[in-house]
Amino acid sequence: MNFTQSFRLALKSLLTSKMRAVLTMLGIIIGVGAVIVILSLGNGLTGMVQQQVDKMGINMIQAQIWAPGDMATPDPSDMYDVVAAHPDVLTGVSPYVNVTGVVRRGDEKYDRTHMYGISEVMYNAATNYTMDGEQVSKGRFITYLDVEHREPVCVIGAYLEQEAFHGDALGKSLSINGRSLTVIGVLKRNAELEMMEGSQDDQVYLPYTTALEIIGSRWVGLYLFTSTSGETAQAAKSVLANWLNVFFRTDDGEYEYYYITTMAEQANMINGMMSVAMGVLVAIAAISLLVGGIGIMNIMLVSVTERTREIGIRKSLGAKPKDIRSQFVIEAGTTSAIGGLLGIGFGCLLAKILETLLGGMLVQSMGTSGITFHATPTLGAIGLSFGVSVGIGILFGYLPANKAAKLNPIDALRYD
Repeated sequence: MNFTQSFRLALKSLLTSKMRAVLTMLGIIIGVGAVIVILSLGNGLTGMVQQQVDKMGINMIQAQIWAPGDMATPDPSDMYDVVAAHPDVLTGVSPYVNVTGVVRRGDEKYDRTHMYGISEVMYNAATNYTMDGEQVSKGRFITYLDVEHREPVCVIGAYLEQEAFHGDALGKSLSINGRSLTVIGVLKRNAELEMMEGSQDDQVYLPYTTALEIIGSRWVGLYLFTSTSGETAQAAKSVLANWLNVFFRTDDGEYEYYYITTMAEQANMINGMMSVAMGVLVAIAAISLLVGGIGIMNIMLVSVTERTREIGIRKSLGAKPKDIRSQFVIEAGTTSAIGGLLGIGFGCLLAKILETLLGGMLVQSMGTSGITFHATPTLGAIGLSFGVSVGIGILFGYLPANKAAKLNPIDALRYD
């Protein structure tokens, strides 16, 4: 008996008892569907991280600095000198000052608005994106002259423009902690996010020099550097680390007062954590596949018992043990293959439903405009899931098939 005949017999056996066949496949369907959903969500999250990296720039480097007590810390001019001394790997730096205070416009105050002091390096005019992933929709962004001359200017978010200026903010003023600032630009609204107080649309950018005057400080704890390219980011990180080691008089590798990370390292770290989490979830989901395999083995044992006389007749007519064995193995593999296909369809459908339900929430958690979430399984994931389901069917179907192949034809014919 060839493969085609065995496959037809397998289909005929499944169609004879449809309900039993569906129940047998259920574990495989659930297991494969769960694996497809988990891998799809993982691909979607990885895609969101990559979109975030692309927007902020693979050449971005963050340097966080802190020091206990009265220990001296680098000031922005020091960091500008480092950039100027290494043009082969560094192209710019933006101090990042978190301003605490209250925004006022007339009698109205906005105490949940996020305020940041930055330099012109924060914005890439070629892509119209800031390092935070924001876009300018009206006016312009902070320039070098604004920073150099401590100009009282700012760029505001779409929420603040709508609430404080009724949609017309350019050239008008607001105040931060009593300091009057002129609005020179408005950021594009984050369409994926709800525009509300304290949201990503409720923020203000101003020159970091002006921000330091407002808060009455000269200390900056966070710097955003740009390297010449993504390939030189690691070399730029080494340059910064060496300089800070000398400044703080620490040995190489001892990052006691600072922490430097590249955008690529952050992306790799996030993807690594997600890969571990997805691996654990896939392993848990794979338990359903094992349960499905056990179900197939159980039903095949029952099938061998029910068809004992048929096996005896076939053997008496000249069927060899390998023919009997292959028939039942193919039947088990066919059962698991059909279950795998149904599981793939179920998983893809559920992944699309979850994409619709969770997409907005996940995008909002990223807090950046233009990021999309697509839970789409790869062809590799689908092929792997299908192959594993067929393999489990064959593996768990071999024991019943081997039992059938070893039946004595005389005893099988006498079986009632």
